[in-house]
Amino acid sequence: MNANMHLIDLAASGITVETIYHNLAPAQLYEHAIRYERGTSIADSGALIAYSGEKTGRSPRDKRVVKHPDSEKDVWWGSVNFPIDEYGFHVNRERAIDYLNTCERLYVVDAFAGWHPQHRLKIRVVCSRPYHALFMHTMLIRPTDKELATFGEPDYVIFNAGRFPANRLTEGMTSKTSIDLSFEEKQMVILGTEYAGEMKKGVFTIMNYLMPKQGLLSMHCSATADPQSTHSSVLFGLSGTGKTTLSADPKRLLIGDDEHVWGDDGIFNIEGGCYAKAIDLTPENEPDIFQALRFGSVLENVVFDDEGHVDFHDTSITQNTRGAYPIEFIKNAKVPCVAGHPTDVIFLTCDAFGVLPPVSKLTPEQAMYHFISGYTAKVAGTALHGLAPGKIRRVAGGQAEGAQGQRLAR
Repeated sequence: MNANMHLIDLAASGITVETIYHNLAPAQLYEHAIRYERGTSIADSGALIAYSGEKTGRSPRDKRVVKHPDSEKDVWWGSVNFPIDEYGFHVNRERAIDYLNTCERLYVVDAFAGWHPQHRLKIRVVCSRPYHALFMHTMLIRPTDKELATFGEPDYVIFNAGRFPANRLTEGMTSKTSIDLSFEEKQMVILGTEYAGEMKKGVFTIMNYLMPKQGLLSMHCSATADPQSTHSSVLFGLSGTGKTTLSADPKRLLIGDDEHVWGDDGIFNIEGGCYAKAIDLTPENEPDIFQALRFGSVLENVVFDDEGHVDFHDTSITQNTRGAYPIEFIKNAKVPCVAGHPTDVIFLTCDAFGVLPPVSKLTPEQAMYHFISGYTAKVAGTALHGLAPGKIRRVAGGQAEGAQGQRLAR
């Protein structure tokens, strides 16, 4: 275990903690989580069970982006992307670093976002909870030993001090939760929420900003590939409409369940893992996902008995129970997670308003119309205090999304 300590120096970031664990293996993170985190347990399947505290979903109204002359014209400011000035960002970053410096031990995860070698980003996560480290070890693309040895300086750093609140008196704060992103300083700060999905969505927000600048389309979708060819399919839809479930198709190769980029040579997954809704999960209905939630995976906010058996139907903590697992835990995953150009584009609307028949085959013109106009779903989402179901936001030049949307690029 000690072999992974003190291999990384965070002094340049103002962090002076002596005990820093760098890219611990899942077994080591399990040991730390059980030893140091109250309430953490192990399911009978072998998955780590962890709890995110008060926040069991994302907080989109507490997300802030630094308004800077170099990037402000490329951000869609409004009901999702709220501005924060550089001073406010520095105050929150200082607050996060001050908290991290009070911790006995910290965890650092260095990994990649994006399977395309020419477009991937080096992401560093600094956090105080083993659960968060295991989550991001799962959701990012895990480097080989050689890649880790030559990782160098990261492109972006996430300082997760979610156990410590933001100061509500800081200008621009609306609550004790604040998720702040600076494209200029290439840093993200998390205060006042321990929900791990904020880190995952933060990485997508970064890619969603950067990829269009390179002429690539970032997409909130799942993707599969034809085993007999290079062709792929993409499935768009809000949280809960079936992206993850349908992407785990035994007759198709899994590219990814949530975040992709479409470029000149095809599509590639941003992530190294999947983040599935666990509500009402059964081995009969979703066998591939059910078996993937084993040792090395994370189960969030689920209810279990004394024998470690999880009741996936119990929503007493939240309807947004979740499971995160490495993509290779799905037996038909295609690794590296890249594929050719999509031949099919599928919209999963979960339409509760009678606008579309249950199954509709659209012409290219109709598909473009619905893509730009937006679509929505009356299902439980991942965001807390978000837009009401049925609210649609029109986004130029990209995917239209509702309460769970994070579109940044114009």
